[in-house]
This record gives sequence, C-alpha cells and structure tokens, in this order.
Amino acid sequence: MVGRRKTFLLFGVVAFVLLSGAWTEANRPVRGPHGRLALALFRSVNDSLPVLRSDYFWTSGRCAGCHGRDLLGQASIDPANGQDVNVTSDWRSTLMANSARDPFFRAKLDHEVLVNPAHSEALSNKCLSCHAPLAMHEERMAGRPPFTLAMLDTSVLASDGVSCLACHMQSPESAGRFFSGDLHFDSAHVYGPYADDQINPDIMQSFVGFTPGFGQHMVNSEVCAGCHTLVTQTVDLEGNFTGDEFVEQATYHEWKNSVYSANNVHCNTCHMPRIDGPVILAAEYAFLPGQTPYGLHHLAGANVHMLEIMKANREALHIPATEAQFDSTIARTKALLMERTMDLDLELVDRTADTAFFDLRIANRAGHRFPSGYPSRRAFVRFVVRDADGDTVFASGLMDDTYEVIGHDTPYEPHYDVIRRPEEVQIYELVMGDVNGQTTTVLERAKDPLKDNRLVPLGFTTTHPSYDSTLIAGVPASDLDFNRDMFAIEGSGTDILHYHIPVSGVTGALHATARIYYQPIPPAWNAEMFAFNSARIDTFRTMLSQSDGSTILVAADSIGLGPLGVEERTAGRLSILPNPTMDGTIEIRYAATDRVTFVAAYDARGRAVDARPEQRDRSLRLVLPEAVGVYLIHLRVNGQLVLERVVRR
Repeated sequence: MVGRRKTFLLFGVVAFVLLSGAWTEANRPVRGPHGRLALALFRSVNDSLPVLRSDYFWTSGRCAGCHGRDLLGQASIDPANGQDVNVTSDWRSTLMANSARDPFFRAKLDHEVLVNPAHSEALSNKCLSCHAPLAMHEERMAGRPPFTLAMLDTSVLASDGVSCLACHMQSPESAGRFFSGDLHFDSAHVYGPYADDQINPDIMQSFVGFTPGFGQHMVNSEVCAGCHTLVTQTVDLEGNFTGDEFVEQATYHEWKNSVYSANNVHCNTCHMPRIDGPVILAAEYAFLPGQTPYGLHHLAGANVHMLEIMKANREALHIPATEAQFDSTIARTKALLMERTMDLDLELVDRTADTAFFDLRIANRAGHRFPSGYPSRRAFVRFVVRDADGDTVFASGLMDDTYEVIGHDTPYEPHYDVIRRPEEVQIYELVMGDVNGQTTTVLERAKDPLKDNRLVPLGFTTTHPSYDSTLIAGVPASDLDFNRDMFAIEGSGTDILHYHIPVSGVTGALHATARIYYQPIPPAWNAEMFAFNSARIDTFRTMLSQSDGSTILVAADSIGLGPLGVEERTAGRLSILPNPTMDGTIEIRYAATDRVTFVAAYDARGRAVDARPEQRDRSLRLVLPEAVGVYLIHLRVNGQLVLERVVRR
C-alpha cells in the first residue's frame, strides 16, 4: 500500500509539474504582453466568422484573429479619430463577403441551370469561380472533381464568399492576365501593400503557415481583373454552343479604357479608400510599427437594394454580420454612389410660348462605366417641370408602384438624344440579345448587346485596344455629344440630353428639376427567372417582394426661369457651410438683398425629414437628422424654388 501511495504521489507531482509548465507556457508572452491562451481566448470571443483550414486556404475567421477587432484598442485604430478600422468588421457586411449567400445570385444560377440543365457543371464552375472562389479553386488545385452547385449550401469554404485569401493569395504573375474567374493562387504566400522590410513575417507564418510579402498587384486594379471581366460562351435556344462569345461584364477593361488607368487611379482608390496611419496591423501586437497608408476594406459599390435585402434576412441567409455593420456598409455605399459617381448640370437653352428647351449634361465620375458590372443594373433620368403654383407641366422618368419606369417600352427603351414626350425616358443600361436578336436575361443565351449606352468613363475611346470588350451599342450616330466634347472629340465621359418640353402656352415662371436614379434589379429583369420555380428562386422572390425596391438618387440639379425665358440663376448667391457637415448643422448664407426661406428637406429617396430651420439675419440655420447620407434642401430664393444638396457624414 505504501508503495502504491508513493507511486500515486509521484504521478501527481509529475502531472502537477506538467500542468504548471503547460499553463506557464500557455501564458508566456508571445511577441507581446499576452500568452497563447489569452490570445486564443481574445480571438474567439463574439466572432461568428468560420475558422477552417483546407488543403490550400484558411477561411476569414482565422484571419480575423489578427486583423479583426483588437480588444485592447491598440491595433486597427485610425489615429486621426480613434475609430476602429479593422479589416474583418468592415468586410463582413459587404457584397464581396456575401457573394455566395447573395439570394439574387443563387436564384439566377438556378435559373441558368434550369434553362440548360445539361450545362449545370460548366455553369456552376463559371459562376462559383468568383462567387465562391475558395471552394471552387480548392477542388481544382487539389485535382479533385469540380465543385458543384449541389455542394454550395454545405461548404464552409463556399459560404466565405470573396474571402481574404481570394484576393491576397492571388499570384502576382497572373493578376491582370487571366479573366472570367480563371484565378491563380500562390499556395505559400500572402500578398499585401507593404514592402517586405516593413513587415514581420514570423507572426503570420506562426499562426497560419503563410509567408506575407509585398505584391504590386495588391495596390492596383489587377487583383480585381480576374472576376470583373467575364466572357461567356453563347448557346442557341436549344442549348447548342454557337462558337460565339459574350462579354457579360468588363469593369476592369472599362477602367483600362479611361484616363484613370494612366493616372494611377485604381479600383481601390474609391472602393478601398486610404487613410494616413500609422495603423498597427495585428491585434494584441502593440510592439509592431504602424503602417501607412492604410486601406479601409469598405468595398462599397452601388447596390444598396441587395444590401438591404441581406440585412433584413441575415438569419435566414446565415450571414455573420450585425445590423450595425450592414448599416455602415449601406451608408458607405450611398455616399460613394451619391458623392463620387455623377455630376448633373441643367441649363436653359431657350424658351418660346410653346416650348422650353433644356440641356442636361451628365458627367460620369466613376473610373468605369455607370452602371457597371452585372447587366441587370440600370440608371435613368427623371425630368420634371412645374409652374409657379407647383403644378406639373411635364414629367419623364416617373415610377409606378411596381418600381417600373412609367413609359418603359417593350422590350426595352431606346437611347434618346432629344426627349419631347413624357413617355420618352433616358435609361442607361446593357440589354442582351440572343442568337435571334431578341432580348434575353439568360446569360448563356446572350450573343450581342442590343443596347449598351451606359455612361462611359473620362478618356474612353472607340480606338482603345480594349474597346472590343467594352462596345457602345444602340447609340445612334446622330447623337453627336455622347462621350464627345464641344469639338466632337471622344473621351469626355459625358452625355448631353436635350429636352424640348411643350409648355402648353404657360408663360409664367417655371422650375425644372433633373435627377438620375440607380436601380440594380428592375422588375422586368426577373420575368424570365420567375417563370421557373426552385427553392432558391422562390426564396429570392419572397425576399424581393418584402423589400423596399425604391431607387437611389445619384445626382440632381434644378433651374428656375421667369416669364418668357428670363432665367433666374442662383449659382454663387448661396453659401452653405459646412458641406459636408459632421454634426448635421449647416448655415445657408445669402446677400442682404436676397429673400431666402426654407421650404422642405428630403433624404436621398425623396422622403421628407425634419430639418429644424432657424431664420437669422442674412442666413438660415438647419439641423439635419442624425443619419449620415445626402439630403436635398428645397429653398425659395427671391420667389424661385432652388434645390441644394448637402452631405452629412
């Protein structure tokens, strides 16, 4: 018995020593004040991003360990304002992060497969190579059978969407050279924007087994090229391949065919805005030097509607992002769309007793076409003229209760140079045509663009080497000011739309307003798809019907004119400070000889908001709502209605 007790005691001592050693080692500082156990606990708290290691990739949850929120408040902090700017919190509520969960994409892929079921594998691979890149390319790189649509719902790699390594592991030798989802990865390296001598590779090698390093393609547009140029093979109505090809989207080549590609203005210039650092990159590693500049992973585009659908259906779609994170992404998307996309300039040309003549100059400020990307997206112009009593004299581009543009022709509205009637509406869009020249929304059936009058970027020409991927279609040769300046030289990135408005003998004052709206999912686009039924199509149909399909205002301008064409311009007579405003308070200053009164304030969707006006001597003080965004302020200046735009950040 004594021998056994000694043996047990000896084992107990040994176990205690081993446990104590393990505990000590777990808590020993690792390149910082915290041990491995503390770090592991910190990085697993309150985070629902998936953590999975495959043969070639890690999912985003593993990257979030260092590049997520720092609970100590040291890393990923903007020193200018103390705000948390960590990568994963900004990324997780974007369309990139949720590319495989996107209910419209999933429904559309089902639609394509139901139309041509024999092409299911090829269609799945083509679409999922960009919407679920880790899962699709994992199977390809491992030499296994292709990733299929049937595997989508159960794959953790697929659900991670355009995850961290989908971009940061792309090979620098292939970026910008391969397209249509043909992505090439370096399985041992992760690339970023900082020089090798600026970073400490040991930490990443220790935690994820990859060697970090500088990649020039990460700071230019090449890393986006593989997915944002997509060329598909055409089939006829029986599903037979014809040998033709169709460019579904060419955002990268649109950028190449612009002034921006030659001036070092890249995709991330707008979609990942940079801030001055220094910003520490890894959580709980306060000893690391801060890096500058730092690219915010906002990844904002223009599709507010889809973000709102995803936000409303977060649980059903299993999206690991909060409502607040979606609100941030939606606000950034609206800001990009409304502040950096389009300029409108409305001018009165002439007026007779019967007709008022206006020119609307529309300038594209984006580095690619607008709209760009998937061909369902469109923009349209709403032009309204009212008399001095506020009664409508003319209106083009209004919308009915199904979110369709009133006057929209079947099968599509032509491009206009001159608009004379209310049923004529300028819609900027890509319309796909099949082998018979009929409109189609089935991507695999697309052969030629029947219409592509989307606004081109500054510097775009028909002689550029990439023009074959970025064709203009359906714009008549008689429209001499589409992408041409006053000397008829290409590359203006503008369109001048001429309105010849019948005023029915109205000789009094008039007020004209032009607005351009963005609509990513027009009702008619879904007609072919909704003729089919599947779980994914029916799910999207329900989510869409429960959503607010209101369009988003991109830009606006207005002008007042007195009797017999006497133009009442207000440019330069009002001063709005500050604009943008951080706290929502603005002051509208004007000359002592002017009479300025507040009429109303609206948000970007045209909904009236409370602005709390306060009239002062030669100024008007307004307090806007707390929500960030663009607000339209209607004023009456010397009896004329004026529209002013104010940005709240």
